[in-house]
Amino acid sequence: MEIHLIRHTAVDNPENLCYGFAEMPLRKDFTEDFKTLDIDKDYDVIISSPSQRCRLLADFFKLDYQIDERLREMNFGNWEMKKWTDIPEEEINPWYQDFVNINASGGENLLEMQARVLLFWNELIQKKEAEKILIIAHAGVIRLILQAVLQFPLENMFSIQIDYGKKVIINENEGLFSVKKMNV
Repeated sequence: MEIHLIRHTAVDNPENLCYGFAEMPLRKDFTEDFKTLDIDKDYDVIISSPSQRCRLLADFFKLDYQIDERLREMNFGNWEMKKWTDIPEEEINPWYQDFVNINASGGENLLEMQARVLLFWNELIQKKEAEKILIIAHAGVIRLILQAVLQFPLENMFSIQIDYGKKVIINENEGLFSVKKMNV
């Protein structure tokens, strides 16, 4: 099985707002970004995050896709759509110190996000009839899938750069995984 994970293209966020679950628009000329993407047409299964920034990509390429809520980015709760600098220090500093275990105010922590992403991932890799799969998602989701495959510590996940509009390709063969390509 070959699994392609693609991150949505660049968002329009000049104010440096915190966003995850919230709908953040793509940059104004996003269709130009789409034209630079390398999207195959021979996927057996295509699954997208419900976020508009992901669905627009699937719609542009006229892909026949399913939506899975578990592919959403992290839920930042009360911090959604606030400037990172406007989030009170007494709320955000503990999260900066331990984002794995501490929840964003009214949102989730990394362990909770990991649990929902891994539920999705474990179901996906059981689809033995699918030879080639495309997942359209977010950097956090892709990092968590890579963490499951490569088994590195969760606190190191932000050490992996996941570029806008780029793919990570993972091969699965009899339960063994290999990361074939990154940011292509």
